[in-house]
Amino acid sequence: MMQDTELLTQVAVAGIDYTTLDQTQLAGYRFSDESAFLTSAREHFKGVVLLQTCNRVEILVHGTGAALTDYLHSIGRTGFTLYEGKSALLHLLALASGVKSMIIGEDQILGQLKRALLLSAECETADPITDICINTAIHAGVDIRFATHINRGAVSIGSAAVQLAEELLGSLDDRNILVVGGGEMGKLVTQALAEKNLRAIYVTNRTYDHAVELAQEIGGRAMRMDQLYPCIALSDVVISCTAAPHAIINAEPLAATMNERFWPLDPEPRKLILIDIAQPRDTDDSCRRIPGVHLFTIDDLRSVSEKNMEHRKDEATHANELIDAYLPEFVRLYNRTAAGDLIAGLYTWAESIRVRERDKAIGKLGPADPRTIAVMDDLTRVLTKKLLADATLSIRASAECTDITTARKLVDAITRGEQVCFLKHD
Repeated sequence: MMQDTELLTQVAVAGIDYTTLDQTQLAGYRFSDESAFLTSAREHFKGVVLLQTCNRVEILVHGTGAALTDYLHSIGRTGFTLYEGKSALLHLLALASGVKSMIIGEDQILGQLKRALLLSAECETADPITDICINTAIHAGVDIRFATHINRGAVSIGSAAVQLAEELLGSLDDRNILVVGGGEMGKLVTQALAEKNLRAIYVTNRTYDHAVELAQEIGGRAMRMDQLYPCIALSDVVISCTAAPHAIINAEPLAATMNERFWPLDPEPRKLILIDIAQPRDTDDSCRRIPGVHLFTIDDLRSVSEKNMEHRKDEATHANELIDAYLPEFVRLYNRTAAGDLIAGLYTWAESIRVRERDKAIGKLGPADPRTIAVMDDLTRVLTKKLLADATLSIRASAECTDITTARKLVDAITRGEQVCFLKHD
C-alpha cells in the first residue's frame, strides 16, 4: 500500500464491488438507510461520503484507515478493501474515470458521485477534504474521457441489458418489450431500445406521469402499474429497474400470467426473458422455476462487460496512464485544501492569544475609555495578521509542494510553548 507521507491530513476509502461478490452477496453490504449511516459515521470522522450503486459500495472518510476499519467492524461490516492516502486518491480517480466500472467507460458513475456528495452535504457529513476529493475525481474523470474516448460507444448497465436480450433472442425485431421503472436506469434502457426495430415498447412506473413522460420520449406506450402482469403477458422481454425496496414481480401472479401466454397451437408457453437490473432486486428469485421464464440479473451482464472490455483495452490502458499522471495535481489540490484547515486552526490559536494579551494590556492601563479599547483591539488584530502573513504563505506553499514536514514544522515553531488542540496529525 502506498504511503501517505505526502498528504497533510489522512484520507481513506473502504470499497467492495462486483469483482469479488455477486449481487446477492453485495446486497448484504449495502446500507438501506444511507442518511442514517452518514449521521452515525459523522460522530467518528471529520467528513464522510457514501457511494452505493448497482455494482459497488464505497465509503470515503476524512480520517485514518484504521479508524474506518474499526468503525465498520463495530457495525458488523467486514470484508471491504481499504485504500489509504494516495492509494485512496488513485482509487477515486479510477472510479470516476470508469476504468473500474463493470461497463468500462460508462458515464453513470459521474452522476452517482455527484449525488453521493450532495447527500453528504444534506446530512452535514461533508467537509472541505471530502469535497475536494470527490470534485477533483469528477473533473479528472471528465478530462480523461475527453482525452481517451473511453466512453465512446460505451454501454451503460441499462443498454447492456438490452444487448443481453438481443443476444438471447438473436434479434429484437418485431418484439414487444416492457420496461418497469421510469428513473435514470429506465431512461437508459428505453434510449437503447429506441434504436431497435421493435413492435412495441411498454413503460410502467409507480408514478404514472413519469411513465407517460418516458414513453412519449421514445414513442412507447405508458401503462399503469396495476396493469403490470397483463402487460407482461404481451411482452417477449421485461427489463425491470425500479427503486422499490421489495420485489414487485412475484412467482404466483407471474405463473398465472405465463398460462395466459399459452397459445393453443404452441407446445409450451412462449418464452419470457426477464432481465432484472434493479438493486435491490425487483423479481422474486423463485420466478426462475416457472416454466418458460428465463430470469437474468446484473451478474449475467458480465459477458457483455467482458466484450466491452475487449473493445476498450487500449483506451483503458491510456486512461490508467492518465490517472497516474493526474495524481500529483490531485495531491497538490488536496494539500492546498488541507493547508486551509491547518491555517484556519493557526489563526484560531493566534486569536485566543491576541484577545488574552489585549485584555492584559488594557488592564495595565487602568480604567480605559471605549476609544482606547477600540484602538488596542485594532492594533492587536493588525499585528497578528501581519505576523502570520508570511508564515501562512510558506505553510501553503510547502503543503502544495508536498513538503509536509516543513509545513508542520512551521506551525510547530509558531505555536511552540502553547497547547494547540487543532494540530493533531490525524
